[in-house]
Amino acid sequence: MAIRFLLRSNLLKFISSPTKSAPNPKTITQFSRDFVPSLNFSCLYHDGRPRGPLWRGKKMIGREALFVIMGLKRFKGDEEKTQDFVKRHVVRLLKADKIAVINEFERQQEVDLALKMFKIIQKEDWYKPDVYLYKDLIIALAKSKKMEAAMDVWNCMRKENLFPDSQTYGEVIRGFLRYGSPADAMNIYEDMKKSPYPPEELPFRVLLKGLLPHPLLRNKVKQDFEELFPHKHIYDPPEEIFGMR
Repeated sequence: MAIRFLLRSNLLKFISSPTKSAPNPKTITQFSRDFVPSLNFSCLYHDGRPRGPLWRGKKMIGREALFVIMGLKRFKGDEEKTQDFVKRHVVRLLKADKIAVINEFERQQEVDLALKMFKIIQKEDWYKPDVYLYKDLIIALAKSKKMEAAMDVWNCMRKENLFPDSQTYGEVIRGFLRYGSPADAMNIYEDMKKSPYPPEELPFRVLLKGLLPHPLLRNKVKQDFEELFPHKHIYDPPEEIFGMR
């Protein structure tokens, strides 16, 4: 109580006593009167929602798209129920929702459903060949070791005269090397050399590493790499590692 009384008494003394350094209203310049009303204090308010891409990414998948994702996953093993669900729910989705569905399937590594959704999108009137739509699907299939399906999508992309970027080439080449098919990896490499885009190091690095057990194929890629990137270094492991002397 005593502390509260002292605080109140000191506050009253401070209010009642005139301040020596109080500004004179006559000394306020025209600049300060014009400047103060122009201040914008709206930036001090925030309603608590995440800002920027985080909030937009969260709102990108609507309720109907989420319903379709759960439904297709639920009827994944039953083709008859899946087709019925597609006719009743998937076809009526908007363009943005269908794109969100296929992106979510690729993120969840549900590549079979992503491929099914891609074929549905291709039948839409608004569909136009998009290299990024192909790229995401091909990379997802290659990472899941679905190389036959990845090549089907690849051939469809090439028929539409689309060329992927270096990341797509690198992932497909890496997938074939993991799949144990260096010949198919070299076929993709030959296709990459026909691309109108300037070459990048990534696919070459993937091939040079994956073709270590195949020195003849590796030397061919190495020569091309040295011609295109003369200032870059290539690591050659000792031949004894692979029994070559």
